[in-house]
Amino acid sequence: MIGGVGADIRFLRKLGAGWPAPYHREERTMPASPRFVTGLLLIGGIAVISFGAGIGSAAAETAVVVLTGANEVPPVTSPGKGEANVDYDKASKKLTYKVIYSDLTGDATAAHFHGPAAPGANAGVVIPIGSGAPANPTEGSATLTDAQAADLLAGRWYVNVHTKANPGGEIRGQVMPK
Repeated sequence: MIGGVGADIRFLRKLGAGWPAPYHREERTMPASPRFVTGLLLIGGIAVISFGAGIGSAAAETAVVVLTGANEVPPVTSPGKGEANVDYDKASKKLTYKVIYSDLTGDATAAHFHGPAAPGANAGVVIPIGSGAPANPTEGSATLTDAQAADLLAGRWYVNVHTKANPGGEIRGQVMPK
């Protein structure tokens, strides 16, 4: 070593290296593999779907209910058929519905939501659909209690359309929210 540490520093400065040498790191990037990108997108998609499903299920439930005589308890032989579109908003506790039917043995005399009852069981009227003989189609809404909402969401309600020939109900379908 010539002249000690100071001489070494002067020598390095003459070379233009500077002291202390500036820290420099070269950034290197690698292209992401297709498997990595696919995995990342899959995880992101699952997260979006999970959050979206949570928001959707917290806000609303829907069901399309098929109405037939075979669903009556006991079953009824009828050419009648129908459909009930049911929406329930959990935040407002509001049930909205639209019921349409055709080919009944006569005019509908009444229609109701019944419950609580599992498929294959009968129960009393919970919510009337329309007043008296329902129009076809008929639409309406009702605000549910917490107990009614719990039964509805658990699939323990059914829609029943009554006629003079079948006063216990001519066509029926269980409400099974998705």
